[in-house]
Amino acid sequence: MRVCVIGTGYVGLVTGVCLSHAGHEVICIDNNEDKIKLMQSGQSPIFEPGLSELMKSSMAAGTLQFSSDLGAGVAHGDILFIAVGTPALPTGESDTRYVEAVAKGIGSHLDGSSYKVIVNKSTVPIGSGDWVRMIVLDGAKERQKELVPAGGGGGAATELKLSFDVVSNPEFLREGSAVYDTFNPDRIVLGSNRLPRDRDDGRALRADCPTQIRRKFRCSRSAGGCHRSELRRNDQVRGQCVLGDED
Repeated sequence: MRVCVIGTGYVGLVTGVCLSHAGHEVICIDNNEDKIKLMQSGQSPIFEPGLSELMKSSMAAGTLQFSSDLGAGVAHGDILFIAVGTPALPTGESDTRYVEAVAKGIGSHLDGSSYKVIVNKSTVPIGSGDWVRMIVLDGAKERQKELVPAGGGGGAATELKLSFDVVSNPEFLREGSAVYDTFNPDRIVLGSNRLPRDRDDGRALRADCPTQIRRKFRCSRSAGGCHRSELRRNDQVRGQCVLGDED
């Protein structure tokens, strides 16, 4: 699967690296050029046990790359993860301006040539799926206006027919064990106002929960005796796998 992760903070970077280690073709996008250069050199901007090692091995395998080009990321990904920060406001509410900016940016780069699933991993209020969808469409409309010649006469671009769905997939990662938690989730939560593509996909997903997952990865920790250890397991995820409608 071709994946784009937008935002390389704690959640975004861990998600991107782990997905690339699982064999997916991942591009991580960030608007901080210095951070991108650091990651392109093989250095992680955050410390998390096992993360740097997985990052380097995935880059060497060609399944992980970093860029500041959002358009390239949107073109690359079948699945687009929004993983930008939502810091708390003085009122206690989440500041969603970065999610809004990314959603609008995604919309401005959608060309309707392929179906996309936009996954929101940022911490946002319940019901934000419809809001993100609206912002994506707003971004697409603004781009469309720019493509229409002055006066709107002959030669005006035809309205884009976009095919995408928005899904909420919150993270439950613990600092210090985020890599382990990603490969060994105790719950997987997916929420959407409709199931991607068609409802058969959703029924299949429900039938597969709890699902069997083969987990194989290496971790390196300075403490705890996990040096170059390898975990191979093929068992059922313990806990919850929840797929629900987002009202």
